[in-house]
Amino acid sequence: MDGAVRGIVPREKGSVMTVPAAEFVLPETSLSRKLIRLSAWVAGAVVLAWAWQGSEMRPLDLVKYRGNMATYLAGFLSPDFSQWREYLHQTAVTLQIAIWGTLISVIGAVPCGLLSSANVAPVWIHQPMRRLMDACRSINEMIFAMIFIAAVGLGPFAGVLALFMHTLGTLAKLFSEAVEAIDPQPVEGIRATGANKLQEIAYGIIPQVVPLWISYSLYRFESNVRSASVVGMVGAGGIGMLLWDAIRSFNYAATAAMLIILVVVVVVIDSGSALIRKHYI
Repeated sequence: MDGAVRGIVPREKGSVMTVPAAEFVLPETSLSRKLIRLSAWVAGAVVLAWAWQGSEMRPLDLVKYRGNMATYLAGFLSPDFSQWREYLHQTAVTLQIAIWGTLISVIGAVPCGLLSSANVAPVWIHQPMRRLMDACRSINEMIFAMIFIAAVGLGPFAGVLALFMHTLGTLAKLFSEAVEAIDPQPVEGIRATGANKLQEIAYGIIPQVVPLWISYSLYRFESNVRSASVVGMVGAGGIGMLLWDAIRSFNYAATAAMLIILVVVVVVIDSGSALIRKHYI
């Protein structure tokens, strides 16, 4: 073969050898799959049309009533901080409500989340526990606040209980999903040593999910600061009552001042949470 290696085509010096490009062929979709996709698109369009009608969507009203919105927003351009001491005091109460509402919900969400996990608890335990957590999560904090105001009276304690109930359902779901997504091999290794169920959880599951649990808890704390300012509108303590009084009396300057304080507080908390996640999670 005059020195040529079998399988290699010799080429002259300086020549460029071109390789034909592989032809790309789309996989053929079956008729049944096409019908399923078409049905999904049609169902989605029907749901959107149904929701559009029920929610009375009128986007052109934003243009029609732009003058009213401009007048309303103009009142926020000159915030009134004359009562800043009271605003800061009630904002501190709002933070206190959020801190305790989040803390006791995290404590409760650990066992509830584990009992809601299919890889930890049997079906006759985790299914009822999931439905209970669904019930807690589906009821808004405002509804819980009104219930607890009737039970324990007006004040921040009702707000703490309202945030606790709703946040418990949310965190328990997030915690259980984190548990169900763990790597099972460490748990199986611990089980092989003869460990009991509590030891499997303590040494095989908890170390894997703690970073996610902390991240979820920090996020819920940020969310609860905002929620605590809302439950106050029904008498559950915090700046919400002052905010609601200012809005009802069309005192836009005072409303703007309180909103600015809330925004600053949330930004500071968000920045602190980001630092914690970056350095410790």
